[in-house]
Amino acid sequence: MSKGTINVSVDNIFPLIKKFLYSDHEIFLRELISNATDATLKMKHLANIGEAKGVEYGNPIIEVKLDKKKKELRIIDQGIGMTKEEVEKYINEIAFSGAEEFIEKYKDKNGKDAGIIGHFGLGFYSAFMVAKKVEIITKSYKDEPAVHWTCEGSPEFTIEKADKKERGTEIILHIADDSTEFLEESRIRELLVKYNKFMPIPIKFGTRTETLPKPEGAKEDDKAPTKEVDNIINNPNPAWTKQPTELEDKDYKSFYRELYPMQFEEPLFHIHLNVDYPFNLTGILYFPKMTNDMSIQKDKIQLYQNQVFVTDNVEGIVPEFLTMLRGVIDSPDIPLNVSRSYLQADGAVKKISSYITRKVADKLKSLFNNDREGFEKKWNDIKIVIEYGMLTEDKFFEKAQDFALYPTVDGNYFTFSEFKEKIKDVQTDKDDKLVILYASDKEEQHSYIEAAKEKGYEVLLLDSPIVTHLLQKVESKEEKISFVRVDSDHIENLIKKDDAQISKLSDEEKETLKTFLDGVIPKEKFSVQLEALDSNANPFIITEPEFMRRMKDMQKTGGGGMFGMGGFPEMYNLIVNTNHELVSEILNTKTDKKKERLVNQALDLARLSKNLLKGEELTAFIKRSYEMIK
Repeated sequence: MSKGTINVSVDNIFPLIKKFLYSDHEIFLRELISNATDATLKMKHLANIGEAKGVEYGNPIIEVKLDKKKKELRIIDQGIGMTKEEVEKYINEIAFSGAEEFIEKYKDKNGKDAGIIGHFGLGFYSAFMVAKKVEIITKSYKDEPAVHWTCEGSPEFTIEKADKKERGTEIILHIADDSTEFLEESRIRELLVKYNKFMPIPIKFGTRTETLPKPEGAKEDDKAPTKEVDNIINNPNPAWTKQPTELEDKDYKSFYRELYPMQFEEPLFHIHLNVDYPFNLTGILYFPKMTNDMSIQKDKIQLYQNQVFVTDNVEGIVPEFLTMLRGVIDSPDIPLNVSRSYLQADGAVKKISSYITRKVADKLKSLFNNDREGFEKKWNDIKIVIEYGMLTEDKFFEKAQDFALYPTVDGNYFTFSEFKEKIKDVQTDKDDKLVILYASDKEEQHSYIEAAKEKGYEVLLLDSPIVTHLLQKVESKEEKISFVRVDSDHIENLIKKDDAQISKLSDEEKETLKTFLDGVIPKEKFSVQLEALDSNANPFIITEPEFMRRMKDMQKTGGGGMFGMGGFPEMYNLIVNTNHELVSEILNTKTDKKKERLVNQALDLARLSKNLLKGEELTAFIKRSYEMIK
């Protein structure tokens, strides 16, 4: 047996590893299994290129064993193993990465590695975050003696010969008293599923009972035979590692259920990512059914590096609007820090993000072109992603012009160019500006929608929470176009033509009426405007100016505060139709009490149509209405 000191540049690196290097202690198991996977893949590569003569690769597995009584956790592989010299080089010299050296030596003629995971040579030392003592028993594939290395969490170690006969490495963790949670079978299984569910080498954790087919001639009530088999917790060949030509739609749906076993709805469609130049990226993204609540959708995409789970926060890689999707992205070219936990800024990340954006846009365009009817049916379930992308990514905005849909209140769907062409003859105002009317709620704005339809106007239904921001962007990119919500003014004023109505009231009568209304109608809520409208239009109409309403809508979604609209009171316009019979009756009524009663009734009817009459005021309106019809 020999003794030595680990070659580090500080007196004791282990407290630093335990406290600072890794953000979460639980990842020690991920790192150790990644090392075991590396060792196994190295063995496979050497066997494939004929450098491991006389050595059979076989069907190796990685085994995780737990002994709660002995407080031991073991990770055992059948990989390349290490000689005494290699242990001293790769284990005793912290941050000298065996994987890096192996990749450099054995990368193929195209410069690609063999899928080796490790990059820093520090993963092994994550074991000391949870263990007071760590042992390595390893036997190289070369014809050299096995080695037993032991360290108790200080720079000192022992190394001696071992009697291990089989190729591979066994790591023995003697779990520390402050980390006994990692002696629980349920906790280890949880970590294996979280981090190693798709590792490329089968991982065994205990056994399970498998039911076999009944033998021929068995009776119906005979019990089926069973046997104990290895409990393999991972799928070494997940769908994203295969070529799209190898997969059918059912395979993609099956993989979705594997990723999200508690998600019962099928995805709407998928996008298979597969690129090897100028970076390596594979993955599958799924469009689930969306809600208008963007916050609860995020952090469902899983990031892997060579099938090792890294994180489900991919905002640095996937454009923000696509973080509402689900699925997997796997790339060895995404730069991570030493603990494989956080993304590092890098030009490759921007290229990957741009590629994903382009791939998603191409897929959406293909779906639209190949099955427009099916795409229209899915629109309400995917529109929030597309609209958010149009708002935040200029390149996506341009591509989306080919497939983004604008539905009408009658359930018809148009692209923007199609809709402009349809309405240009009817909805162009006297200043040659195309006015696009829209509603955000068919029920609440029903009377306004009907008034527009009577004029022969088309009304879009735009009801997502970010639509106000998006309309601002569309207007900034289009000339002579404005979006106006259908309840923002009387229909005669929304699309102004040359022919103006003449008022039945004289200027003196209008002044008298205005003075009375200002005394009855609360000024803090309504701005009274007398206008000559069609005699069939309602006598009182409540509108909310488009600009004011947009600012308040933008404030709700985080974009209006800069305009000083925080806490802005509810203010509406009250349009009084001077050509309506009721308005003339109000003007000519002799007693102020009756006149005031008519005004309040007409105002409340207008408020009711705008969904503004509630609580005590609604109760008073109902009571007054019954009294008026006695």
